[in-house]
Amino acid sequence: MSEQWRLLQTGYANAFANMAIDKAILVAHSNEKVPPTVRFYGWAPPAISIGYFQSLVEEIDINACHRLGVDYVRRITGGGAVFHEKELTYSIVIAESHPTIPKNILKSYARVCGAVMKGLQQLGISSEYAPINDIVTDGRKISGNAQTRKLKTVLQHGTVLMDVDVDTMFSLLKVPNEKIKDKLIADVKQRVTSIRHCLGKEVSFKQVAGAMKGGFEEEFHVDLIEGVLTDEERNLAKQFENESFSTKEWNQRR
Repeated sequence: MSEQWRLLQTGYANAFANMAIDKAILVAHSNEKVPPTVRFYGWAPPAISIGYFQSLVEEIDINACHRLGVDYVRRITGGGAVFHEKELTYSIVIAESHPTIPKNILKSYARVCGAVMKGLQQLGISSEYAPINDIVTDGRKISGNAQTRKLKTVLQHGTVLMDVDVDTMFSLLKVPNEKIKDKLIADVKQRVTSIRHCLGKEVSFKQVAGAMKGGFEEEFHVDLIEGVLTDEERNLAKQFENESFSTKEWNQRR
C-alpha cells in the first residue's frame, strides 16, 4: 500500500501569506504534527519574490511595483528574483531523513523536479532537469525551483509557468545597464517558455494542478490525500506573515 501524503490546494493568496504558509508547514512538519505535504498555490495580486540572500533595493523597482499593484517579498529559500503571475507554484515539505529524499542537495533537487517533469508529461510536455534548479523543454526554461533545509526538514518550492510576460517582468526589475535592456528582454524571451506556448492553448490552473498531483504521486509512489491547514499552521502562518514576511525589516534587510 502506498504511503499517504497530504495535498493542500490553497488557491490564490498574496505574496506574504504564500511565503508564511510554506514556512508554517515546515515548522509543523518538523514538530511531527503533519505528514509530508505537497501544496499548490497561485499569487493574487502578482508578485516578485527575491532570494533570501538578495538585496531588495538592488533587484526591484519598488516604485514600479507600487504603481502596477505588484507585491514583493523575500523568500526563506535562495536563488534569484522571480515574477509570479500566470503560474502554478508548488511546495513540498518533507523530513531530511525521509527515504525518498536524497541527502545530496543536487540529487534532491533532481528528485523533486522529476515530479514536476512527470506532471508536465501528463499535460503532453516533455522536459528535462537542468541542474541546479531549472526544468527546460526544447532548451527553454519552464520551471524554476529553490530549496532550503531547516529544522531537519526540506522545503522546496518552484514555479510551473502557465504563461509568461517578460516585458512586465523587466518593468519591475532593476537592470544594471539600461542600454542593454532591450537585448536582455529579447534574450529572456528566447530562453523562457510556458505551458500555453508549448501547447498553443490556455490550460487552467485546475488542470495543471491535477497533472502535478499525478506527477508527484508517480515520482514518489505515494497517494496525495487532499487536506487542509491545521489551526496551528494557520496561526503560525499569520504570525510569520505579520512578524516577518509583510514587514519592511524582513523584506529590506539587505
